[in-house]
Amino acid sequence: MSLSYFQLSVPVYVRLLGNLSHLLDRAADYCSELQIDETVLLQSRLFPNMHPLLKQVQIATDQAKGSIGRLSGITPPKFDDGETSIAELRERIGAVLAYLETIPADALDDTAGKTITLPWMADHPMRGEFYLLNFALPNVYFHLTTTYNILRHNGVPLGKMDFIGEV
Repeated sequence: MSLSYFQLSVPVYVRLLGNLSHLLDRAADYCSELQIDETVLLQSRLFPNMHPLLKQVQIATDQAKGSIGRLSGITPPKFDDGETSIAELRERIGAVLAYLETIPADALDDTAGKTITLPWMADHPMRGEFYLLNFALPNVYFHLTTTYNILRHNGVPLGKMDFIGEV
């Protein structure tokens, strides 16, 4: 039995974004408990030339919805990246999850044969399968992992199961 491109992406994104929302819940609780302005966490970064937590969440959601949109042809929601709070980031995640729920299982059947050209990588078109497996999915994992690491670095009490989610 082989897995479909839908199975390799949409349910994975749903799980990852659910876990991301959970991480943000834990961050909000931490800020509330210690009376820390959540902006401190949202603007935190691991290194000066890296994006802050706020942007990490925005990119993770953009990669998830954007990759499915490009591969399925179903227009994803657009965001203005104006979030300034954990609650607004959670709303963004919710909007992406709602979009993913609209994707039919057969919408990605022609993924392998598609050519994906990203505006910022116009000279590097990718085959659909390569794009999904070697660009889009790793990007979502990267930005989720970086979000986790920023929160851990700032003392939010998280463990591996917060990242992985319930098994």
